[in-house]
Amino acid sequence: MSDNTETFHFQAEIAQLMSLIVNAVYQNKEIFLRELISNASDALDKIRYQSLTDPSVLDSGKDLKITIIPDNNAKILSIRDTGLGMTKADLINNLGTIAKSGTKAFMEKMQESKSASMIGQFGVGFYSAYLVADEVEVISKHNDDEQYVWRSSAGQDFTVTRDTVNEPLGRGTEIRLHLKEDQTEYLEERRIKDIVKKHSEFISYPIHLIVQKEVEKEVPVEESEEADADEEKDENKAKIEEVDDEDEEGKKKEKTKKIKEMEEVDEELNQTKPIWTRNPDSIQKEEYNAFYKSLTNDWEDPLAVKHFSVEGQLEFRSILFTPGRAPFDLFEGKKKRNNIKLYVRRVFIMDDCEDLIPEWLNFVKGIVDSEDLPLNLSREVLQQNKILKVIRKNLVKKCVEMFSEIAEDKDNFNKFYEAFSKNIKLGIHEDAQNRAKLSDFLRYNSTKSTDETTSLKDYVTRMPEKQKYIYYITGESRQAVESSPFLETLKRKGFEVLFLVDPIDEYAIQQLKEYEGKELKSVTKEGLDLEDDEEEKKKFEEQKKEFEPLCSTIKEILGDKVEKVIVTDLISESPCVILTGDFGWSANMERIMRAQALRDSGGMTSYMASKRTFGLQPNHPIIRELKAKAAADKNDKTVRDLVNLLYEAALLSSGFSLDDPSLFSNRIYRMVKLGLSLDEDEGAAAPSTETDAPALEEVTESNMEEID
Repeated sequence: MSDNTETFHFQAEIAQLMSLIVNAVYQNKEIFLRELISNASDALDKIRYQSLTDPSVLDSGKDLKITIIPDNNAKILSIRDTGLGMTKADLINNLGTIAKSGTKAFMEKMQESKSASMIGQFGVGFYSAYLVADEVEVISKHNDDEQYVWRSSAGQDFTVTRDTVNEPLGRGTEIRLHLKEDQTEYLEERRIKDIVKKHSEFISYPIHLIVQKEVEKEVPVEESEEADADEEKDENKAKIEEVDDEDEEGKKKEKTKKIKEMEEVDEELNQTKPIWTRNPDSIQKEEYNAFYKSLTNDWEDPLAVKHFSVEGQLEFRSILFTPGRAPFDLFEGKKKRNNIKLYVRRVFIMDDCEDLIPEWLNFVKGIVDSEDLPLNLSREVLQQNKILKVIRKNLVKKCVEMFSEIAEDKDNFNKFYEAFSKNIKLGIHEDAQNRAKLSDFLRYNSTKSTDETTSLKDYVTRMPEKQKYIYYITGESRQAVESSPFLETLKRKGFEVLFLVDPIDEYAIQQLKEYEGKELKSVTKEGLDLEDDEEEKKKFEEQKKEFEPLCSTIKEILGDKVEKVIVTDLISESPCVILTGDFGWSANMERIMRAQALRDSGGMTSYMASKRTFGLQPNHPIIRELKAKAAADKNDKTVRDLVNLLYEAALLSSGFSLDDPSLFSNRIYRMVKLGLSLDEDEGAAAPSTETDAPALEEVTESNMEEID
């Protein structure tokens, strides 16, 4: 040991801390490089700040950069910066003690979480070097002091020596990590590049990697080798040709040989600059597109970009992108959500922060760079961080603004809506605060807009004066809803009905109760007000009284299959429909819930499945004939069978599924037999054992035509 070496004892807390770091097993050891690069960047910031008032501080070196040098032979990884450097006193105080009161809190957190990602949060980033190194040397030169070496093997003490051995740094600090036997992966060029790209790609200063590479070089052939080659030529000489000057030049060029030798290669790792720190007005669209592709590895240009900064009590910058298409695994449940990368002062922190952006915006890609968050964040800290909640609120607000900008271009918005309409509808379901704004982006086909989709805003402008509600119908497909009996009266009255055929529409529409003061009403539910005038209402009340006996008879026949039987004015061409209660599931929602793989067959399903109401159209000839037949003999088997047949047909046309399709089929087959004037016992069909489906022995030919 040199005469000018001094030994110092670590502060007790530091010794305990290093023991904890060295002896514990952590998965994410790579963060040591992020921490050391961040420290180097801070040192460069300090010297740059000093140079603003005193340019002479840069006389010892104007080039501000960070250099990483792996030495495979010695198993040493060096991180060098041309920053402020440390005096002897700085080395002793900064690396031997910690003034921050958070050290004990940090150690407690480390013992609880066993996560190396906690490092950095409490100002102990330097000691992360001991995750991968047995011994650490810190060589540092400050403008106001000599060059010194700080050295420690993570024991109880450390040494500080005046440096007379290593090459002069000029100014700055070099940290040499003597790597553990099992941590030599951090000397590999590919590994270093990956870590820098992931964590430190947008550090303000250039990060250089100096590696030894084997390269092929052409060198002149030595004279002895040339002589051997000439002898061979003499032996094999068969004919003599004239050689012009050009050939002689060619021969001279050929008198070289290729050899392999090691060469030092200096490569800059962080050439992608953090464009979010620049003024948006100075950035071209091509630059945004290039940045998006480097950030996401997408090959297509983004559909839209939102570049903004927030200042005041909270300060952060962000760039958000809307992709041109939806990924195939957009709603994959176990997919890692890594579309928004979180940076703190241009240092990457994490890319799977669930609290940063809501799930319905999981397709938006981009970065957030905060000035206020601690340099390192564990998930536990994030959950309690109020700053993060403010960032989230701002991101959602800016995303909605970005979608509004997309909506200004019809073609772009059609492309956006085709890809991400489910996300918008999920947002309406989940995000109460932005529900009204998101409803502006909804687009649907309707009875008056069959070729192109329409917005709710356009729908409202087309509404007749007497129309109070926005009408919609949900169903499995557009074809199914277009031919639905529920549209008959509304079409006749000139009221527009929206077609909601996406399963998620059912969920979204339950939350979106109204739009611009107009209540949304399902046309398949009971109690729909069709804005009838007084005369129509009076006539309808009379029909209700007239058909009360038939309604009672049908309720007796159907029993618990329906809650009640009523006369309805919702249909004008069909004889009957099945209506659902105002607060239960619609037929379409019931179908969706039945299709759930993990659904609860009892409980919620039985509670929410709406009670069915059988609605009769009083002016239809079938219903009038049935009324007459029931009035003559309500126990007539034909009446019973016709009621069941009408009920099952109404179930199908109203969007429900049949509980017993074979029973319905048998009824249809018997009707076909009747139409063909075949006897019941003719044919090979087995006799029906159902008590609810007796033979239609009393149906006359004229009645049959009416039923058809």
